[in-house]
Amino acid sequence: MNNINSIKKSVKNIFFQPRVLVVDDEIRIQKACERLLTEEGCHVELAQNGINGLKMIEEKHFDIILLDLMMPGMSGLDVLTDVKSRHPDTVIIIITGYATLEHSIETMKRGAFDFLSKPFSPQELRIVISKAIEFIRTLQDIATEKSRMRVMINTLNNGVLTTDNQERIALANPAFLKMINCRKKSVIGHKVSEFIKDPRLLGMIENAINQPADIFSEITDEITMPISKGTDDMIIGIRCIPFRDRLNRNLGSITVFNDITALKKIDQLKSDFVSMVAHEIKSPLNSVLMQLNVVLDGLAGELTEKQKQILQKSSNRIKSLTNLSTELLDLSKIESGLINQEREELDLVELIKGQIAFYRDQADTKSIHLTTKETKKELWMMGNRINMEEVVSNLISNAIRYSPNGGKITAWADEKSDCTKIAVSDTGLGIPQNELEHIFDRFFRVKNEKTRHINGTGLGLAIVKSIVEAHHGTIEVESQVDKGTCFSVYFPKSEYKI
Repeated sequence: MNNINSIKKSVKNIFFQPRVLVVDDEIRIQKACERLLTEEGCHVELAQNGINGLKMIEEKHFDIILLDLMMPGMSGLDVLTDVKSRHPDTVIIIITGYATLEHSIETMKRGAFDFLSKPFSPQELRIVISKAIEFIRTLQDIATEKSRMRVMINTLNNGVLTTDNQERIALANPAFLKMINCRKKSVIGHKVSEFIKDPRLLGMIENAINQPADIFSEITDEITMPISKGTDDMIIGIRCIPFRDRLNRNLGSITVFNDITALKKIDQLKSDFVSMVAHEIKSPLNSVLMQLNVVLDGLAGELTEKQKQILQKSSNRIKSLTNLSTELLDLSKIESGLINQEREELDLVELIKGQIAFYRDQADTKSIHLTTKETKKELWMMGNRINMEEVVSNLISNAIRYSPNGGKITAWADEKSDCTKIAVSDTGLGIPQNELEHIFDRFFRVKNEKTRHINGTGLGLAIVKSIVEAHHGTIEVESQVDKGTCFSVYFPKSEYKI
């Protein structure tokens, strides 16, 4: 029963009625095919010979052609060759009573989909037509997916350029063509160097294509493109990566162009303001701090114990202000997205061990046991090394500050089915449930009797969250008061590798 209904099921799956043309000089074969295929949901038309069949094909499209090999006037092989040259997606099934191995090989060479020997049963016809419809459906799915991808890429505001491994253009969306001031409608198949003259950009594409199989890194840069006389130049942020197949062979490159001109202008205003603050505020603060240190060292005369305490508190406050200005600058750069975020494959296991070694002495001063979990020897992700070290550093240093003497801190990396994880847990003071939702806010700090003596700007976790989000990740926290806290950072597995 399943085989009998196979054509109807296939027809239902492709969402349109297949058009079938039967080209055969035997009336009996024509009528038999017409009757069976019409019952199965196909639209069927008939042609007495090859010449009539070609005329009908010129007038309308047919999805499937049942073609007799031996006919008077024009052979089926000639019809097959003509049709495939003009309609390569049409599925042609050869039917003949003179089937030989030579005939089968020759028809397949010329593009035939399958072969039916006369006489054939209704069930044999059903099977071969069902296979043909499934093939058409697959082609339709591929064409639909390509169309969706093309529409999506063409509507992006960012420029997209893909090349093959010979640096020929495989895809270029309108945004890219506009950025390079190219008015040609079609650039596909041309060398990139015909349209791009900037040596740095050409070098990025070449380096991406020629990356060794054991290296997979994103190449980033910023270039300035002139627009027209009398107008400001356009500043473009560029990211270029190799495109590889499942065997890790380089097939070409993918380059994304982002117009950051406006952001750069805003960033310049911020930089000018920060420079002014650094000159007008930070420098005097450092001068005051130096003078305080002179007094605290006793170079200006003996101090009472009370005076030392007051001056030491003042010194600590000034240090906090200078740290605050530095962290505000870091946070501003990260959130602007304009810092140089070159990414490479990072071994998170090695990175975490390095940070644990760095903070070992600080943990030992409080008798805190700082360790890692052994999960895998290596665990890789695409990221910016400096940023990722800052994430782990912030989480570990926070854990040390908020853990009492004799506590335990564990930092480790792990791998899930769809993500990579970094975690830092401690047995410290914990965070009240009603304050958990605010801990990533700027300047927020948990304030109670146990934490009031702990210094900090309240910007560390805001910086961590900004870095994580810049890497398309998420950060979560679980905590219980007086039992400890665990921060978990999740990054998607690299979408660049196949």
